[in-house]
Amino acid sequence: MTAFALPTALRRGIADFSSNVSGHEIAASTEKISENYAKHNRTRSAITDNIDVVAYLTARCPATFAACVAAFSALAKRAPSLAPLSVLDIGAGPGTACWAAVEQWPNIENFTMVDENEGLLSAARSLCVGSGSRALREARIRRAVISRALAEEQHDLVVANYAIGELTLSTMRIILPKLWRSAHRALVLIEPGTPEGFACIDAAREILIKAGAKIAAPCPHSAPCPILEPDWCHFSQRLPRSRDHMRAKGAKLPFEDEKFSYVAATRNILLNDPEERIIDRPKTGKLGMQFRLCGKMKISERQILRRDKPSYHELRHRKWGDTLPR
Repeated sequence: MTAFALPTALRRGIADFSSNVSGHEIAASTEKISENYAKHNRTRSAITDNIDVVAYLTARCPATFAACVAAFSALAKRAPSLAPLSVLDIGAGPGTACWAAVEQWPNIENFTMVDENEGLLSAARSLCVGSGSRALREARIRRAVISRALAEEQHDLVVANYAIGELTLSTMRIILPKLWRSAHRALVLIEPGTPEGFACIDAAREILIKAGAKIAAPCPHSAPCPILEPDWCHFSQRLPRSRDHMRAKGAKLPFEDEKFSYVAATRNILLNDPEERIIDRPKTGKLGMQFRLCGKMKISERQILRRDKPSYHELRHRKWGDTLPR
């Protein structure tokens, strides 16, 4: 398994769940869901029957899994002492973020998944049965509207994966402090890597900082974001496509690049010294490599020359989303 491919048990579970739906039906539903998102910025509200659920599992689950793994990996590198035992996944859909979390932190003991779409929750229950993780097999999975789902109980890690983008700013200002209070150690928010997705993450970041959160990733600081319009902060994660995935999206390439924006906030956790984050695809030329970096509250450029052999050898494999030492 490559680093960002679906775990074998999840891949098999999706195949089993999809076995009675034809490739033509999956492709048609995938197109419908994409059109709905393009028009209304809503994906899950377009999922109304089992065929739609299968289309979502086939076409979107691998990409959202890859984005989650990338975000969790960045958080774990900045906060190596974070070892969550309990996870709350708000807007969980089929539970993709929880599968990604257990890949990063195998000792998680308890999962709680909340969503308002019963079709996706039914898929989550079906998929969890085949997991090798006891915590996933015994996950608490319940239907509730996000705005009414938060209790006073705390979880080490709270995740909202492609979920808060469907909220208005006024609702976000009510919901996010509640999410933050539920997060005993960390909160991770992930949205599409579009200008709209980043605007949502940036607004959420400001709300969390005002609530006392310390930003762990991707930002190396908790100051106001230095990125200015029309630019936006996002990252790209490549993932392999299965034949069913390619057929569902009418794709010819055996891979997909998922663009995503995210923020990870922490409390009461010792963080490693911040490093500058690579916020664009590195450029390689005859003289060396050029990196665009987010550092001490500013955006900067750094060139690593080929003639500086030790540094070039150490850093030449760094990619978009990785960090560089100061």
